[in-house]
Amino acid sequence: MKTKLITAATLFALTITTPAWAAEMTAGMVKKVDEKLMKVTIKHEELKNLEMPSMTMVFAIGDAAMLAKLKAGSKIKFTADRVNGRLTVTEVQ
Repeated sequence: MKTKLITAATLFALTITTPAWAAEMTAGMVKKVDEKLMKVTIKHEELKNLEMPSMTMVFAIGDAAMLAKLKAGSKIKFTADRVNGRLTVTEVQ
């Protein structure tokens, strides 16, 4: 009985620390990079975590170091999320 209780508590802790909507990598193509404004235009597949269909749109860049990975015409995999109310690229591969 004690083992079942510990297992249930562990599973509960994992579910509250790992959100079901955690962003997964999405394929996209960089259309334009604006280094000055730290924005990138990406033609992307569906962003499931944002419930957004595939389209071309502008995202903020969360970290200036990501700009080196972004060149117009490059195919990328990325994650995006709402950060302070702005759609923001949070990771790039």
